[in-house]
Amino acid sequence: MRPRTVLAFALGLMLLLAGCGEPGKTPTQAGAPPTASAVPTPPKTPTPRPSPSRTTPPKPKLRPLPKTLPAGLHRSSGDRGVALTFDDGPDPRYTPQILDQLRAAHVTATFCLVGKQARRYPQLVARIVREGHQLCNHSWRHDMNLGRRPLAEIRADLVRTNQAIRAAAPHAPITWFRQPGGRWTAEELTVARQLGMRPLHWSVDPQDWDHPPAGTIIKRVTAATHHGSIVLMHDAGGDRTQTMAACRRLIPDLKRRYGISRLR
Repeated sequence: MRPRTVLAFALGLMLLLAGCGEPGKTPTQAGAPPTASAVPTPPKTPTPRPSPSRTTPPKPKLRPLPKTLPAGLHRSSGDRGVALTFDDGPDPRYTPQILDQLRAAHVTATFCLVGKQARRYPQLVARIVREGHQLCNHSWRHDMNLGRRPLAEIRADLVRTNQAIRAAAPHAPITWFRQPGGRWTAEELTVARQLGMRPLHWSVDPQDWDHPPAGTIIKRVTAATHHGSIVLMHDAGGDRTQTMAACRRLIPDLKRRYGISRLR
C-alpha cells in the first residue's frame, strides 16, 4: 500500500472514532436530551373529596322545673274514702296479684299505665277495665322530664299513650293523667286538659319504688292516710314483692278504717 493511502486511511479512522462518543451509544443518543418516555412519571395524588357534613339539629332545651307545684292538681279522693292508685304497669308478675287482692276486697283502684307497657300487655289493660277500675295515662315511657319538653312533644306522648290504652280497651274512659315523679309543669296540665284528662297527684307516698320492706310500707301508709287521701303505690317498674305483701294487709285495713273510694 502506498504511504499516502495509508495516511489517509489512518486519518479517516481517527475521525470516525472521535464522532462515535461513548461506547454503546449512537451519536444521537449521547448528545440528545432524554425523551419523555425515559423520565419516570410521579404517581398522581388523589384529590380528597370533602365528606358531606351530617349536622344533627340541636335538641330543644328543657324548660326549668318550677320551684313549686302548679295549681289545679287533684290531691284528694273527692269524698271521705281513700283512693288507691298503682303506677307504672301493667306488669304480668304484679298487676294480676293486685287485681286479685282488690277483687277479694270488693274495691276498685286507679291504674296509671305506661304506654309501652299497655302496648305490650293489652290483655292486662282489658282485665283492669273489665273488673271496674279507672284508667290513668302515665306517659309513654315514664319520662320524668316530660313536662319540661316542648308542647308538641308533650301532646304527642300523651296521645300515643292513650292510643295504646284504647287499642286494648277501646271504649274505656281515660279520665286521669299523672306525671312520672310528680314533676309537674303548667304546660303539661294545659295539654292534659285539652285531651280531656285531669291531673292526678297524691297525698300519701310510702316510697315503695325504693323497695323498702313490707312493714315499712305499711307504717308509712298508715301514719299518713286520712279521710280523702290518695295513696300512691306501684305494681310495676321493678321488684314489687314488698308492695304486694304490704297490700295484703293495707287494702282490708284501709277499707275498714276509711272506706276505699273511686276518684271523683
